[in-house]
Amino acid sequence: MRLKLFTRAAMAGLGVLASLPLLADGLPVPLDAKVVDQRAAVQQERIYPLGGLRKISNQLRVEGKIESRGQVSSTTYELPRERSANEAFTAAREALQNDGGYPLFWCQARDCGENSLWANEVFKNRTLSGADEQQAFILLRRSAEQSNTLIALYSVTRGNKRAYLHVEEFVAGAPLGELLPTAATLMRELLDTGKLDYPDLNGEPPAAWVKLIGRSLNNNTTLRVSLSGAKAQDWREQLVKAGVRAARLEVGNAETDGFHVELIR
Repeated sequence: MRLKLFTRAAMAGLGVLASLPLLADGLPVPLDAKVVDQRAAVQQERIYPLGGLRKISNQLRVEGKIESRGQVSSTTYELPRERSANEAFTAAREALQNDGGYPLFWCQARDCGENSLWANEVFKNRTLSGADEQQAFILLRRSAEQSNTLIALYSVTRGNKRAYLHVEEFVAGAPLGELLPTAATLMRELLDTGKLDYPDLNGEPPAAWVKLIGRSLNNNTTLRVSLSGAKAQDWREQLVKAGVRAARLEVGNAETDGFHVELIR
């Protein structure tokens, strides 16, 4: 899985139009978009924020981060006038999630912090400069044998109304280990998509995940969910022990390779 694979398959250089929503190994390419910046895979240290970005006393401040070394490649697309940044971002996010990726951090608009810091400090790409309220970012982790791969999506609309989507792939040189979503990301995903899917959680419920999901559910006590998977009953018992009322948890029968949570509307 490399950005350069779909580059060879569909693009001869900058300015060529992409017409497929997905290409190569599931990396998103927005419909009818124009490539305006492309960076081949290079080995480097990479830091991905897990919170909104602020600068205080000239120092970058972030609630959490993932820091690792590996191969980084990226492509930035300019979207056609008839497509919004949010539309392209949502389509790319859904495609990656359908392909087994799960969010570690997801923010939108001012929750992401200052756009200038994302453009200049995180991605070092001035094309991505725009309005704080017109941005979105998500960091997803691949599952199974690709679990050491992260995909970052960042969309923004500039003052001239031009919309852009940035797609970045990071393949870690060493195992990333256990990475948990932020509690706010987990709740955003549940409310937005109505479900949570974690293909790699196919064994006994890990204590850290039970604590995270339990805390997230207890932040919104009006929600009821169904739990599916081979260990769904064990998850229910552990979440009850974590303080979630039993009446809010049902054992479902959705087909899943790991652990599936579905919002009961």
